[in-house]
Amino acid sequence: MKSVYARRALRSGVAVAALFYAGTAFAQDTAAPAADTENGDIVVTAQRREQRLVDVPVSVAVVQGEQLRDFQAAGDDTLSLAGRIPGLYAETTTGRIFPRFYIRGLGNIDFYLGASQPVSIIQDDVVLEHVVLKSNPVYDLDRVEVLRGPQGSLFGRNTTAGIVKFDTIRPSDTFQGRATMSVGEYGSANIDAGFGGPIVDDLLSFRVSGLYQHRDDWVDNTYTGPSFDGTRGSFNAMGGFDDRNLRLQLRFTPTDRLTFDLSGHGRWYKGSSTLFHRGALVKGSNSVENEPRDRVTYDEAMDNPQAYDTYGTSLRASYDFGGAVLTSISAWETTSGYSRGDTDGGAATLFAGPAFYGQSQGNVRALDQFSQELRLASPGTGRFNWQFGGYYFDSRDTTDFYQRRYFLTTPFSGTNANSNNPNNWVRLHNINTSWAAFGQASYEVVPNLTITAGARITNDSKSTRLLKTADTGTGAVTYTGRRFVELEDTKESWDVSALYKLGDNASLYARVAKGFRGPTIQGRSAVFNSDFTTADSETILSWEAGVKGALLDNRVRFNLSGFYYTVDDIQLNANDVNGNGVLLNGDKAKAYGVEAELDMHPIQNLALSLGGSWLHTEIDDQNALAQVCVLGGVVVCTVNDPTVTIPGRGVFARIDGNRLPNAPEYNLNVAARYDVPVEGDGKFFVSTDWNLQGFTSFVLYDTKEFTSDGNFEGGLKIGYEGNGGEWEIAAFARNITNEKNLKGVIENYMAAVFNDPRVVGISFSTRMR
Repeated sequence: MKSVYARRALRSGVAVAALFYAGTAFAQDTAAPAADTENGDIVVTAQRREQRLVDVPVSVAVVQGEQLRDFQAAGDDTLSLAGRIPGLYAETTTGRIFPRFYIRGLGNIDFYLGASQPVSIIQDDVVLEHVVLKSNPVYDLDRVEVLRGPQGSLFGRNTTAGIVKFDTIRPSDTFQGRATMSVGEYGSANIDAGFGGPIVDDLLSFRVSGLYQHRDDWVDNTYTGPSFDGTRGSFNAMGGFDDRNLRLQLRFTPTDRLTFDLSGHGRWYKGSSTLFHRGALVKGSNSVENEPRDRVTYDEAMDNPQAYDTYGTSLRASYDFGGAVLTSISAWETTSGYSRGDTDGGAATLFAGPAFYGQSQGNVRALDQFSQELRLASPGTGRFNWQFGGYYFDSRDTTDFYQRRYFLTTPFSGTNANSNNPNNWVRLHNINTSWAAFGQASYEVVPNLTITAGARITNDSKSTRLLKTADTGTGAVTYTGRRFVELEDTKESWDVSALYKLGDNASLYARVAKGFRGPTIQGRSAVFNSDFTTADSETILSWEAGVKGALLDNRVRFNLSGFYYTVDDIQLNANDVNGNGVLLNGDKAKAYGVEAELDMHPIQNLALSLGGSWLHTEIDDQNALAQVCVLGGVVVCTVNDPTVTIPGRGVFARIDGNRLPNAPEYNLNVAARYDVPVEGDGKFFVSTDWNLQGFTSFVLYDTKEFTSDGNFEGGLKIGYEGNGGEWEIAAFARNITNEKNLKGVIENYMAAVFNDPRVVGISFSTRMR
């Protein structure tokens, strides 16, 4: 089998090399010195203006583009950030088109395409709200900023947990470029490149960027029996992907005061949705040692395909009046596609008693998102600085949900399931609009002490209309619930902070902030003939304090923060008897924890990076209930919480006092690099990175099975860097110990979701500046 993968890697390498030479040979380059460093200082835009990290009274973590590219050498997406930034976690149970982010334990485990999340994703100043848009790959990247805690004053609703902010390399007045290429096992290939420069000196410049990621199918489907939809087992049936991305940016500066930044991008993606391994978990244990990662037994869903095409454009215009800068950001995003999966993770021919089987599919027929921001800000150079503005957001989509679900009381024969529950599908139209007005001011009241305050008023409106529903097995319409639901809320967000500078390179800060996540609607439940479920707005009040700075001529950098927050009316997601997501509001949740980061150069040629977070979360609601793991009327997992049986609805656990799901108790990460300089301005190097994840529960209720504790992964890179860093060649390994970690579950089916296997490969990068 290894030889097969080796041949595929070689074929992919030849193809990638040809594409690389044809498309980017002229651009053997890299970006200019990163815009996030200035005289050795880290510069961020966490407060919508460029500031040194040490001058920002917010908990901010920064990952440079080069670091993220190392993490993604095997073709990984933005989930590769999980565990590498203290306080940040990310996962998916729907594939590459549906990432879910969590900061300080706050997130959303819902797999519904219309689900809202408390972590906002921003790419080049554009908010990406829909979960499919949040999956837009990042490439030709300058830096990632993770803003921890509520960011409602400057960034609006749905930022109760924080923000992950991606900034790409922008056009410049000199020719610059960079390219990174890697190939590895399973036919993995990755090209990330960008090149740009002036078209007309001091007037018009450009940058073109691209990303190509590929992996061959590597998971076998061993099923050989009858099937409803023609699914047949085969070798290397699924698990691969093909992700192509292109972006063009233009910068137009007709005067020294007026600047236009125009950007357009496209994505063309095909791959496999998340693979569920039915029965991988055994009652009483969370061990998955005996379940192969590279084999499944699926009797339907045609090998779990998914595909999406996404396009977008934005225009950023700014005019410098001298005493203030006016900035306008207009953006439009659109996407369409589908994702299909064998949701029970197994085959009906493996019948072991009464049980449900089925598949599901979600199709975004059309989604359009428009946003407009207008902001006026002071230059940011005096003791008193201010900014204020307005924001408008409009997102509309038409989405289909299809579900084939049947209950077997006798072994599957190919026909006996038809009468149990025919195919159901629904078509929904969702609208989300929002407007806001905001402002922020900061003042250095005495030397070295700056007080900052911000406020925002936001109106958020959502509606879901059921356009069509059908039982496609009989042609009858059986749904009797609501066909239109509309929710609206207006809330204020605010923050107050104080920053005291201990010197030029160190500071203390404290911050209190209030934010909110808008109301939300779950319409997918209509596919099971169940009424829509809704959740009202949640609000958060967060307190934090920290110290940050640099020592010994920036050879040591450190950040340390502690926080406490409470969330009122927290939006939670549980399952009903059909395994369908159900929205509910809990009374409260509370959490506290610490985060620490340390970067240092203890000796010449050695760089070390250490990070860690510890977190305690707790649901505070004596009446909160969550449906447990019931299949065929039987509780199939070990529930440690008190339970209550509600006639006609099922078995529920009392979840008061439980941890929030996907909120690791701790995360530890370490990275190191050692250089061995040689003559000719070159160096050999070896680098490694590791992360360790503490106890994590994947569901709202307390179980033995649906948890992980001690998941870890490591990476290694060994190579040579030539001509002062202008080019690099290396061998790499991701998940070098080939750990098989439990990353998610489907409760009713005791099904497991795994991380990717080890990928070993080679990489080459080059830059021009």
